[in-house]
Amino acid sequence: MYTTEKFTKEIAVADYIRDYVNVEEFLEYCKQCPNYGTVWSCPPYEFDAGEFWRPYDTFYIMATKINFAPGTTLKESGKIMQEVKGQMSRELYELEERYPGSVSLSAGCCSLCRPEGCGRASGLACRYPQKMRYSIESLGGNVGLTVSKLMGIELEWVTEGRLPSYFVLVGGLLKRK
Repeated sequence: MYTTEKFTKEIAVADYIRDYVNVEEFLEYCKQCPNYGTVWSCPPYEFDAGEFWRPYDTFYIMATKINFAPGTTLKESGKIMQEVKGQMSRELYELEERYPGSVSLSAGCCSLCRPEGCGRASGLACRYPQKMRYSIESLGGNVGLTVSKLMGIELEWVTEGRLPSYFVLVGGLLKRK
């Protein structure tokens, strides 16, 4: 039904901030999303997203390219992406344990509270604060540019309800020395 390819790259956080982070630009994109202000992993935050990066020295980026079999439907692709994202999250949690002081960034918004939904919209605290992670883009990172320049992959998008031949999920690990 699908195959995956994994890509990794490590970059100095200072270089990543300089070349790939634009908090103001990506905050405007976030404001267009229905998750804005309703999911704890999404802006607006009670901290400066640009400053979130600064305590870390290196950024280990993980990309998983999901190649869909011909005939895969949009609904099936969503299930596949949740499965692959779950595996990526588990790998990143393991890396956090291996590198004390590190923190992972998830591929897209948090989905830990599915199907009941995040409590933020109801004014409730995060149910899983130990596991919830922010995404690269929610902190101002340009994932499209990251994937094209650092991984050599051009993103494909759903057009007119038609599934592209692949999707790319991108997460990573911010590490301290």
